[in-house]
Amino acid sequence: NFCTRYQLTRHQLNHSGDRPHKCQADGCGEAFVSHSSMKNHMDKSHHNEGKAYKCNHQGCGKDFSKRHQLKAHVYEHTKVLPFHCTITGCTREFPSRGALLHHKKVHQGYPCEEDGCPFQGKTWSAYQTHKKEHRVKLPCDKCKKQFNNDRFLHLHKLHVHLGVKKQLACPHKCGKSFTRQFHMESHVLLEHKGMQA
Repeated sequence: NFCTRYQLTRHQLNHSGDRPHKCQADGCGEAFVSHSSMKNHMDKSHHNEGKAYKCNHQGCGKDFSKRHQLKAHVYEHTKVLPFHCTITGCTREFPSRGALLHHKKVHQGYPCEEDGCPFQGKTWSAYQTHKKEHRVKLPCDKCKKQFNNDRFLHLHKLHVHLGVKKQLACPHKCGKSFTRQFHMESHVLLEHKGMQA
């Protein structure tokens, strides 16, 4: 038993012989049923390709495609954190460049990008909440629900107040139509697999 049509469709691909996800490595002809299977193959079979930074610690020899990845890895051997905060008076150290950049926002904050707005958020979530205050609000004249643009307001009125349903016709012209893209794609995979639209 399958919980969703998507899972059933993926399972049926195992039996159909269809392998739509091709390995992205040059010269490799492998193909897979799912994107995740292809990524697992890439990690296992082609993991050293394009990796220019090698750990020189005795007995290690791991390869990395980016210098900052190697730098962060070296911490496992030395226990010396490689990324240091450069703000005067701050002595914090971090295992990765991303963690350092995130920390620097404690000093710098998240300034609002709107002209003339003095807001400076201490956290990313406070900044995101503040950004919503600058959005233009368009209220629906029927239910007072608010929208960020005319298109969403128009679609809301069509679907909610006028009862118009969006219809996606099957590209194989079998006469079936659907209100959701996922349902139409599942129908095509189940009913028309192997056919060209």
